[in-house]
Amino acid sequence: MKKFENVATIKNNPKWKNATKRETELYSHTYGLTTMRTEFDRDYTRIINSNAYKRLKHKTQVFFSPDNDHICTRIEHVNLVESVSYTIASYLGLNTELTRAIAVAHDLGHSSFGHQGEKILSTIAQREVGEPFWHEKNGLHFVDNLELLIDFENKKRNLDLTYAVRDGIISHCGEIDEESLSPRKEWIDLKQYQKPNEFAPYTWEACVVKIADKISYIGRDIEDAKVMKILTEKEIQTINSMIQKIDVNHSNIINFLTVDLCKNSSPEKGLRFSKEAMEVMKTIKDFNYEKIYKNEKISPSIRYFKLVINEIFYCLENEFAEKRTIYNLKKLSRYYPNLSDGFVTWLANYAQTEDRNEADFNNKIIYNLQNKTDYAKAIIDYISGMTDSYIIQIYDEIVRF
Repeated sequence: MKKFENVATIKNNPKWKNATKRETELYSHTYGLTTMRTEFDRDYTRIINSNAYKRLKHKTQVFFSPDNDHICTRIEHVNLVESVSYTIASYLGLNTELTRAIAVAHDLGHSSFGHQGEKILSTIAQREVGEPFWHEKNGLHFVDNLELLIDFENKKRNLDLTYAVRDGIISHCGEIDEESLSPRKEWIDLKQYQKPNEFAPYTWEACVVKIADKISYIGRDIEDAKVMKILTEKEIQTINSMIQKIDVNHSNIINFLTVDLCKNSSPEKGLRFSKEAMEVMKTIKDFNYEKIYKNEKISPSIRYFKLVINEIFYCLENEFAEKRTIYNLKKLSRYYPNLSDGFVTWLANYAQTEDRNEADFNNKIIYNLQNKTDYAKAIIDYISGMTDSYIIQIYDEIVRF
């Protein structure tokens, strides 16, 4: 069908120049192969080689630190979004390289412990920094400022992703309850974002990823809830009786919603579901919120998450002493070597410390460690990058002293 090929983010699109713009030019190794990959292909490669992407395999999607290898983690969700968005973009005639890059990057800003960890960090951030923590903005912060790769001069350097991918990261959230979704027309400075879902995405491809995100998780969460015995047999029968169109399982939901979206969408009307599909999606989402996300069986984990994150934040915050902060952190190594050494080493990437050798870096300095707000922000950033297993290891080091 390729109904969207005339609005795809490719070279003849009026948005192409803005979409492919980077903060600085990427380095080019002069082997005569500099045109071997497209701009969005280069972004994709940089993302999957980043540490933030690698850590997704040990971060919560819905169910915390599962022993069962078949429970969905954050990286599996990201891969599902990549698959669904590729199918939609390919059928509609959009740029699949762009959807692929946005999809693998869209959740890089998620903290350990999933959305519950995000809420806890947001409470801390509001108190200490004066602004909320939300994973879409944190994802943009990570790819712009925190994730570093080694360049051909053997120096650490920022990712410098294209505008279209960066926009897709910060624009991916928001429920798809509106009648249709279309991209915004104007280029904006992405620092204008003050809250999730404030603006529509800039490209059709980012709109596809935003919808694929929702398609990918609603059925998968039910599958996991069955395995974890969060749902009773009666509740499973209830949702099946509520949805007459399909048997409610992950594969059926993805297929039904993907096909429906492709049939009903057009550049004139936007990306849209039929009324029937919208009702199916709403029914499943409402069921999931009531029976899974707000289930009392999850409450003990939430209380544990608060304890873990707040204790680590307090332990690091307590060492702030302006010029003596790094000195204090190093002294802490006597008691908590993993926490102290890990944080001090990490800080040298982003702040002027005695451990930073400028010859090894070609990236932005983002923290002034003599400023308490900057220091608090650094702690929040550091914690947000931790995996479930690592943050528990650090907490255990503190409490078992």
